[in-house]
Amino acid sequence: MKVWKGYIKAITELDGYKNRIKDYVPDRNELLGQGGQDNSPPFTKKMGTHVTFDRQLEEEVEPESFETRDDLESRIWKDKKLRHRVRKHLMKISKDFISGLPVPVKIKDVTLTGSLANYNWSNFSDVDLHIVVDFLEIDENLVLVKSFFDNARMRWNNTHNIKIRGYDVEIYVEDSREDHKSSGVYSILNDEWIKEPKKYNSSIDFTGARRKADDIEFQVNITDNMIIAGKYRSAIKNVDRLKRKIKNMRRAGLESPKQEFSIENIAFKILRRNGILDLLQQLKTQAYDNMLNIKEE
Repeated sequence: MKVWKGYIKAITELDGYKNRIKDYVPDRNELLGQGGQDNSPPFTKKMGTHVTFDRQLEEEVEPESFETRDDLESRIWKDKKLRHRVRKHLMKISKDFISGLPVPVKIKDVTLTGSLANYNWSNFSDVDLHIVVDFLEIDENLVLVKSFFDNARMRWNNTHNIKIRGYDVEIYVEDSREDHKSSGVYSILNDEWIKEPKKYNSSIDFTGARRKADDIEFQVNITDNMIIAGKYRSAIKNVDRLKRKIKNMRRAGLESPKQEFSIENIAFKILRRNGILDLLQQLKTQAYDNMLNIKEE
């Protein structure tokens, strides 16, 4: 606890700390929620030139990439148990991450979730590695603790490029009191299923999901045009509105009976694969920077 208090004292003495936390937390909470996702820390990606919408999009997402499989990924699993070497490496990654923190943290569990812990895995899947800790053991200010862990894990994800059987490893730090909504959760620490996924035939409404994603992509394009037109405040307001919309859309999907297979969650995955989530934050940064720039006379 002394180390944590010393750490808090040091960072609170930095200029602008309170303002950075105030701005950071709402941005982080917009898209971080349940399950793994690609997200970049706010206000860190500098763009030398204007980033247009079309150049940010990746390849077209195919419906086949969301189909359910007959079996779990055989390079990760054997007889529904995590392969020994995979488990060993994931445990080492987790311990190395925790030991690299400036404060002592006790691991409660390490879990694997997401599509690789389910029957809807694909070449686009990530290894969603969740390190479970008790936030209250660190500080009663849960917002501050979440901010600390989010900064640490995003720094780690941006620094390292580790792949397990070709899949990118993404670290998340999860509060032990958090209700993680997923139909497949495996305890790497205890080498057992917490929630074993069920194999069933599910017809995914890809057309409906694509329609939802297309609507949001169109609105992102409008935001891009706002920046070109110099309407920076309107662009920032629009980005915040779209973030809330995406967050609520995915939450509704994960809380529905179809969970990961809902059209809302599939739409979220389409947006993530197409780079829309990263682009949203980049557009906000672009608008913010342009709004505060003073050009030479």
